[in-house]
Amino acid sequence: MVLHMVDDVRDSVTVAGIDCGTNSIRLKLSKVYRDGRCQDVVPRVLRVVRLGQDVDKTHCFAQDALDRTYGAAREFARILSEHPVDGIRFVATSATRDARNRDVFEDRMEDILGVRPEVIPGTEEAALSFLGATSVVSRNALAAPFIVVDLGGGSTELVLGGDGESTPVTSVDSAFSMDIGSVRMTERHLLSDPPTQAQIDDAIVDIDRHIDQAFTHVPVGRARTIIGVSGSVTTMTALVLGLTQYDHRSVDGVRVAFDEVFAVDDRFLHMSRAERSTYKTIHPGRVDVVGGGALVWNRVLAKVAQQVRAEGGPIIDSFVSSDHGLLDGIVLDYGMRMLARR
Repeated sequence: MVLHMVDDVRDSVTVAGIDCGTNSIRLKLSKVYRDGRCQDVVPRVLRVVRLGQDVDKTHCFAQDALDRTYGAAREFARILSEHPVDGIRFVATSATRDARNRDVFEDRMEDILGVRPEVIPGTEEAALSFLGATSVVSRNALAAPFIVVDLGGGSTELVLGGDGESTPVTSVDSAFSMDIGSVRMTERHLLSDPPTQAQIDDAIVDIDRHIDQAFTHVPVGRARTIIGVSGSVTTMTALVLGLTQYDHRSVDGVRVAFDEVFAVDDRFLHMSRAERSTYKTIHPGRVDVVGGGALVWNRVLAKVAQQVRAEGGPIIDSFVSSDHGLLDGIVLDYGMRMLARR
């Protein structure tokens, strides 16, 4: 028994990862092993706080958005007090990158949680999302290289990597972060309820411009499998599957045909918020922005597939939904780095 405990201490660490994005803040506590396995200590926690409320317009955090986020942080602090960990990594992304008053947020979060948020660049966010999404991928299950799309509230990352031959499946070849996301597109363009066709058309122009820019940095034509991560992607997958309640186990690893997701995305984009709210599959905190996320997702899928075909690649007419992404990458990367120092 004593020997087992020594081996466990040497070969694993228990870490907490916090991912604070534009729409939600999430906590994951896991034991990370040297062989790359992760075992959750408690179920991951997600709270929709809309930290990025109006940040696209004002470039500052609103006080009520900060208060909601502080409330979630206090809840996380209680959980952490009951489950000791070897280390905590707190990552903040798009909204915090854009906010001029982010020091107020950083100071208060450090007071509550005892760890200061790291405001990481989009390229690092992309790499961590890719690590999380592909850490559970089998080389035999999916054709490589992969293009991982992390569709958040304020930004969307495109990451290409894992050629399946000369490099590990989790290695990144190239990445780019676009300032488009479910919250940003909704607040910038989709102002009516439901949105007008003119608003949708303007949003498409904006989204396509960002995607075209990303394609100058990421050779997406090499991709053979599209993996979609984040709440927007998995929510739309759940709706395609006809789930009446969201179940992360049902959406993880599912392959979804483009024609199915395009039809569902378009239907929910044109719905009113009241109509969307009748679907229990959609988290209440996503009801108002899920149409914006659906529109971004449609455009990314269509344009990636078009680029692959234009460069002589195969027809890609489906994607793989993943419940693993940035938060998983934060925990795995941090845990493995801690183990490497032992």
